[in-house]
Amino acid sequence: MNRRVGSTDSLPGVTSTPAAASAQPASAPETSEGPQRAGLVLASLILVAAVANLNLAVANVALPDIGKAFDAGQSELDLIAVGYSLGLATSVLYLGALGDRYGRKLMLILGTTLAIPASLLAALAPSIGVLIAARLLGGLAAGMAFPTTLALITALWSGAERTKAIALWSGLGGAISALGPLLAGALLTQFDWGSVFFITLPLAFVALFMAWRFVPAHVNETSDPVDNLGGILSVVLVAALVLSINFAPVPNKGTLVLGLVAITLAAAVGFIIRQRRARVPLYDLNVAGRRIFWVAALAGIIVFGSLMGAMFVGQQFLQNVLGYSTLDAGLAIIPAALMMVLIAPRSAKLVNTHGSRVTLLIGYFFCLLGFLTMLLLWKDGISYWKVGLGYALIGAGVGFAGTPASHSLTGSVPVNRAGMASGTADLQRDLGGAIMQSILGALLTAGYAAAVSTAIGNAPNKARLTTAVEAELQKSFASAADTASRYPHYASAIIEGAKNSFVQGSERAYGAGIIAILIGAAIVFSLFPKHEHEEQLLAEYHTTDVASRDGDTVPSPSPA
Repeated sequence: MNRRVGSTDSLPGVTSTPAAASAQPASAPETSEGPQRAGLVLASLILVAAVANLNLAVANVALPDIGKAFDAGQSELDLIAVGYSLGLATSVLYLGALGDRYGRKLMLILGTTLAIPASLLAALAPSIGVLIAARLLGGLAAGMAFPTTLALITALWSGAERTKAIALWSGLGGAISALGPLLAGALLTQFDWGSVFFITLPLAFVALFMAWRFVPAHVNETSDPVDNLGGILSVVLVAALVLSINFAPVPNKGTLVLGLVAITLAAAVGFIIRQRRARVPLYDLNVAGRRIFWVAALAGIIVFGSLMGAMFVGQQFLQNVLGYSTLDAGLAIIPAALMMVLIAPRSAKLVNTHGSRVTLLIGYFFCLLGFLTMLLLWKDGISYWKVGLGYALIGAGVGFAGTPASHSLTGSVPVNRAGMASGTADLQRDLGGAIMQSILGALLTAGYAAAVSTAIGNAPNKARLTTAVEAELQKSFASAADTASRYPHYASAIIEGAKNSFVQGSERAYGAGIIAILIGAAIVFSLFPKHEHEEQLLAEYHTTDVASRDGDTVPSPSPA
């Protein structure tokens, strides 16, 4: 592919790039360098990513309040939680390709700018429908900015310095995402639910200025045309997939779900055919078929999805079952944030010394311990140390696994297709988060409703319950709490039953998380190459990509 005129070769602020390194003989080791003012550039990119991460996380802690304010059902709350991830996940591949072609800094600025009105619309939403739409718009804004941050890291840093930059980006980004509920909880003690969406506004203005001031304008971009048809198909594919999962447990939505599944399959077939035939595909399936790339992509989807799923169910558990205030629920997540920040730099060293496979497996082990803690210990009336332990283990797992998951993707693609790698890395978080939140939310919803139905069937005064009251009790915990306030004589029994039902529903969700972690670990253990073989494959990819760029004919490396 062609590099855009004005790439980092002519930028005064960049000392070396992966593209420059690739001009060396194929046998030469990759240099380990970064741009001038690397600290300011990286800080700018992390701040832009922080805007997206905070907006992704702040809604979870407000879900109980939102449910009460709009009398929302559990499925509507699931859509609010997953809406942001949905908007981001559906757009990252297409927008990443647009950034590769028209300018990554431009996408960075546009996305950060659009996040401001999206946050305002969410904060002031007059209805549940407007709030869901605002979350989707916010996700679209993040789809412009968030993948661009990793694409720029890939283009501006090389070698061990790139691994360190990715570790900081991943660790601090994950920690900021985990701290979002703390800030949201503090606001909710004094203000209504809409206040949580104001959190990112000051940060967005600072990030916008720093990105404009310090991030280079054009970095190893391509002049090839964008596959717009492939981009549209990718949007339809991801959107239909996530929505089908989200609506699966909702009563009387079977026809809609079947329709969404059909659209998913049709879009997937159309996308694959288009990518095989397009002269310049949006998503190079030959690159995506590289063993390091696709195994790392699957591994990241599961581990980052597990984090989002645990936060989604956990925040509701803390407030609904344990009776935590919004502030206390936010504070409860601090162990996860601390572990991610502390472990991410060590993860980078582990990747360099022992390879991505070992580091990923260590991360999966800690995530497994975290979900086992939640399944076995998170019951009504537990002390905080059990809550903190579960979050700390999940944070440690993501701290270890985040760096190799992203590093493997960016290291196995040509630098002028960094948008493809960064888009996939963001899909790890956002598609993984959307899918895991949808699956865990679906199981939570179904388990809660089933437990409430069983409790009603065994109640001695069942005959006194009207059909309408039964429906309200099964709708969600917030709806049951509202019903309890209208029937004070039965309030304690209703709340106790709702708590027990929520715990039973959450156990299904934690069990699904454990299964997902075990599947991911098995994939990594059996299919991801060991350290020496990983380095050999990366060198082969590099040689092939350099030859392809220079117009030489070199056999493609084996995907195995």
